[in-house]
Amino acid sequence: MILEPLHCPNCDGIDVIKHGQSAAGKQRYRCQTPECNKTFIRDYSYKGYLPGIKQQITDMAMNGSGVRDTARVLRISPNTVIDTFKKSPSSKIC
Repeated sequence: MILEPLHCPNCDGIDVIKHGQSAAGKQRYRCQTPECNKTFIRDYSYKGYLPGIKQQITDMAMNGSGVRDTARVLRISPNTVIDTFKKSPSSKIC
C-alpha cells in the first residue's frame, strides 16, 4: 500500500490531518502549519466552492461579462456569482 501525502491548497504544506466531515459527507482536512491553519475539502460536491472559481468570476467581470453569462459559462449558480461580488474587498465603498 502506497500512501500519497495530501498537500494544503493554501500553503502547499504536507502537515495535514483529518478534521471531521461536511454536511454532504465529504472528508474535511485541516492544515497544521502555524502560518496557515486552514480547513479544506479535497473533493467539493459543488463547483462554485473551488478556489479557482472565485478568481475566474472576478476575471470575467473585469472583461465585461454579466452575472448570468458568468454563471452559464462556469456552470454555477448566479447567486454564487453575486455573493462573490458582495464579498469582494474591491466592492466595499469607503
